[in-house]
Amino acid sequence: MAGMDVSKGFAAQAPELPGWKHVYSGKVRDLYEPAEGPGGAPFEDAVLVVASDRISAYDHVLASTIPDKGRILTQLSLWWFEQLDVPNHVLAAGVAEGVPAEVEGRAMVCRQLEMYPVECIARGYLTGSGLAEYRESGTVCGIPLQDGLVDGSRLREPIFTPSAKAGIGEHDENITYEDVTGMVGDDAAARLRDLTLEIYGRAEAIARERGIILADTKVEFGLDPITGLITLGDEVLTPDSSRFWDAATWEPGAAQPSFDKQYVRDWLISPASGWDRSSGEEPPALPADVVERTRARYVEAYERLTGRTFA
Repeated sequence: MAGMDVSKGFAAQAPELPGWKHVYSGKVRDLYEPAEGPGGAPFEDAVLVVASDRISAYDHVLASTIPDKGRILTQLSLWWFEQLDVPNHVLAAGVAEGVPAEVEGRAMVCRQLEMYPVECIARGYLTGSGLAEYRESGTVCGIPLQDGLVDGSRLREPIFTPSAKAGIGEHDENITYEDVTGMVGDDAAARLRDLTLEIYGRAEAIARERGIILADTKVEFGLDPITGLITLGDEVLTPDSSRFWDAATWEPGAAQPSFDKQYVRDWLISPASGWDRSSGEEPPALPADVVERTRARYVEAYERLTGRTFA
């Protein structure tokens, strides 16, 4: 995570935090490194990851925010890290451990990792960009699939479908496993694939017990320079990085309602928004009811998965 340039579009929204120096802003997260000199954060080789309430859709970061979204993403990620038997980057998550009180609940102190330039995606169901490729060629990221699948079909077994990371405002590009080996080498590629499918298998079973289908998920890994281990980083198994469907209403053959920003996407492309997606203009502000319904969907995902009440 080190060496990133500041994304000026969001940097002004990042709060100033005692002991930490802001170094990067993405679509949702702001990153900080320990400040030098007296009063600096008591960590070395660490980064403070703060999840904001920003929301993006159709490659735009919207002017509207979703209250508590950053807290939900952080708390759900922390819960999932506890469920997975995979090395992860979290060093501290509480104020007593060094997280600034100003961002309590929405921030984690994490190990600095040398991130791999690959979005590691596992799919157990066919939808989204995978469905589009399947309809053209019968494959997903070059992997042949059986005939007759439709939107929402469950695959015979989960598949690893990586993509190359894109910059803000650009689309990630689906790539093949062979592309990954060319980028990171045979051994690392195999480990990334195996860890991704291991995480998906464990999480899919947990979600299914709670009446939720995990259709697909994106995870990111980096090399821990201290342990030498490939380590799980960023967020994990949140509505922003995964497709969660209600098992009770799942019916292949059409797009499935999901526990994420679907209300936002649907409103933006509706006549009510007045926004032309192809115009290049920034999307309009969201109505209050769309904001509230989106927040409620994130809260529902958190509560159903964890069994905890979001407060």
